[in-house]
Amino acid sequence: MRPLLQERFPRPAETRILTIANQKGGVGKTTTAVNLASALSAAGLKVLVLDLDPQGNASTALGIEHHAEVPGVYEVLVEGKALAEVVQRCDEAPDLWCAPATVDLAGAEIELVSMVARESRLQRALTKYLKTLERSGEGRVDFVLIDCPPSLGLLTINAFVAAPEVLIPIQCEYYALEGLSQLLANIELIQEHLNPDLTVSTILLTMYDGRTRLAAQVVDEVRQHFGGQVLRALVPRSVRISEAPSHGQTVMTYDPSSSGALAYLEAAREIAHRGETLDGAPGGEQSVAVVAPPPASDPWSRWTDGTGSRRGVASKEGGA
Repeated sequence: MRPLLQERFPRPAETRILTIANQKGGVGKTTTAVNLASALSAAGLKVLVLDLDPQGNASTALGIEHHAEVPGVYEVLVEGKALAEVVQRCDEAPDLWCAPATVDLAGAEIELVSMVARESRLQRALTKYLKTLERSGEGRVDFVLIDCPPSLGLLTINAFVAAPEVLIPIQCEYYALEGLSQLLANIELIQEHLNPDLTVSTILLTMYDGRTRLAAQVVDEVRQHFGGQVLRALVPRSVRISEAPSHGQTVMTYDPSSSGALAYLEAAREIAHRGETLDGAPGGEQSVAVVAPPPASDPWSRWTDGTGSRRGVASKEGGA
């Protein structure tokens, strides 16, 4: 376990639950989930990570066993097991916990189809877990971070229903932008039919390469369209970030002085202080990072010359 940070982040007035989602793979969802969780925990907060990706990469990065014999999120969603029975404590931070994903979770999408209230099974399990913790006197969880698979299936829908906030990692490349309209359209459907409290509260720009003009253009476009929802922190491309999971660690413990670790620490600091103002704590103005983006026809018109639809159709020049 690494030494605690000298800095302490403010605790939110109540548990903040953030779903980290983007149906495109390779944009940094899992990396963001585990490193934000590690940074928040090291700064004195109690954090729970729910690994909903059947690949189990978040469990690997946090050093959590997730082989077939280990009970995990699958048992919670499909078999109705209590979340408290599958949560494991992580070694790298003082108050960091994880509900692992095992290979069984790959079949959960099909098994959930015929189940009653299939979209809200995670929400009910998480609500029960959080209430049980408070009643037992073990202390409130400050942050719950839900790592989603790269799809918009029932696992991701469960995550959207369970959380009031969505954090979207966006890779600083054009291809990462193409599917964003589809993601926002799906979030709007969840708002209308399953979770009216759902908002896109946070956008995090990842894999930033300051040497390329395209990365700067993507940053400008995202900031222009989403405004205050975009964190100031930019996560750079970093070899250390890529190496850390192979050691069963996050970059926060693998190389805490690296550019990637410092970027995620800054992002975690922003998120924690935004929560402070969101919850009405003194000394801050109302955060702007709580409003879902407007239903724009195509936020990336610079590349699509205005012909892209809400389903993320690219132009002839910029498309795949």
